[in-house]
Amino acid sequence: MVLKNITLSADEELIAQAREEAQKRGTTLNDQFRVWLAEFVEQERAARGYQQLMARLDHARPGRRFSREELNER
Repeated sequence: MVLKNITLSADEELIAQAREEAQKRGTTLNDQFRVWLAEFVEQERAARGYQQLMARLDHARPGRRFSREELNER
């Protein structure tokens, strides 16, 4: 894995608070940003996967409505 430096702009006080919170958790702001970035990318992939699944299932239509009794039968 190759790490690349990037520059971000944020409120100075917010950065200080985030650093304190990261330190309380035994980590760094950089590490927390890397975790957030990975989760952000995964959310986008999951959303695309869901949309693709729904598109593939577009042909599926519900039939009739089942009664409560039918739904509870075992």
